[in-house]
Amino acid sequence: MTNPPQYRHITPVRRVAGLFAGLVLGAALLAGCSSDGASTDCGLDACTVTFKQGVDAQASFLGVEAKLIGVDGDKVTIEVAGEQLTLTVGQQATEVGGMYATVQSADADEVVVRIGRNAG
Repeated sequence: MTNPPQYRHITPVRRVAGLFAGLVLGAALLAGCSSDGASTDCGLDACTVTFKQGVDAQASFLGVEAKLIGVDGDKVTIEVAGEQLTLTVGQQATEVGGMYATVQSADADEVVVRIGRNAG
């Protein structure tokens, strides 16, 4: 009869440590997001922000604040980290306030913008 490997008891400890680290990271991401007149769906390096039209819509995430300034047809003006930029719906991601932004859609009710640390 062979003895079980001595390292076998380490595996559950690693699993618990990995689970704990994931929970802490998830809580940090959620705690770093706030919004008024907007909703956010964030990942590690980008957020999709849905701004409601007709209200003072703004959101804070990934260490920056973003605001919807105005909409004129398919042109959307946003402010990210204090810098304003006008984008066209579907336009390639453009750098603003140290982040990259692209407008995914805009209609009479809401504007959906992706803002992230990279252009992807």
